[in-house]
Amino acid sequence: MVHSEYPGWRSLLFIPVHIDKFVAKAHTRGADSYILDLEDSVPLAEKEAARGKVINAAKAVSVDGAAALVRINLDETMAFQDLDASIDAAVQAIVIPKVESAEQVVAIAEKIDQLEQERGLEKGHTLLIAMIESVEALPKLDEIADSHPRVVSITLGSEDFSASAGMASIPETLLHPNQMIAYACRRVGIVPLGFPGSIADYSDADAFRKTIKFASQLGFVGAFCIHPTQAGMLNEGFMPSASDVEHAKGLIEAFEKGLAEGKGAVEFKGKMIDLPVVVSAKALVSRFDKINSALS
Repeated sequence: MVHSEYPGWRSLLFIPVHIDKFVAKAHTRGADSYILDLEDSVPLAEKEAARGKVINAAKAVSVDGAAALVRINLDETMAFQDLDASIDAAVQAIVIPKVESAEQVVAIAEKIDQLEQERGLEKGHTLLIAMIESVEALPKLDEIADSHPRVVSITLGSEDFSASAGMASIPETLLHPNQMIAYACRRVGIVPLGFPGSIADYSDADAFRKTIKFASQLGFVGAFCIHPTQAGMLNEGFMPSASDVEHAKGLIEAFEKGLAEGKGAVEFKGKMIDLPVVVSAKALVSRFDKINSALS
């Protein structure tokens, strides 16, 4: 299956869509994208009113070029109501919480197909990100990742998942499920979002930066966050450095020159370079270009 391309968002900041003052200030927080939340942060009694705010909120948070996403509820009736309120040119993606099967994703994708057609949107406009929040979902990661072309990423909901697993939400316990998600994403050609740590733990900036650096080394390209201070650290931690990009471009150039001379491996700055290293270098340059394109 060929999946839609991930737009390159490094930071995806949750905003309770029903709280006007948070929506109004969101565009100043510096995130690449904002997830307008209709799920956990919105009390049941306020869900209907919150739906009525989604489109205007999406336009408000994206005023400076950031992307607007919406996290819906998983209950089918509520999910379809959320989608009806959210599918619009101003909303680039839907975040599906508590996913445990491919069938759940497909049902939502099919509803989006219908709404996009009715509203004159290009088919495929609305991307999907699946949240894994229970141990029951782990054996089905490959099916979920490859459930529909709209799916561009999977991420772990650290707090709900930890509760499901009966474990503390700490880096040591969250590393393995995050790696499982990363492997499932890479097997089907999409990208993983997240980091091996609690999304709620942002008070220690140095520790958070170290966690994000480790996540980047694990192959993650961005992450959800709940506090504005996290957004800047995510943007920094998931952005390939200028020196890394320069090194990657030099490496690629040296390898391609070697290929032209009939060599399958070449020496570059004291190391032997072959095809797998070049593939990683090209991916880094591509990600750097995609982020810059999204920011321009």
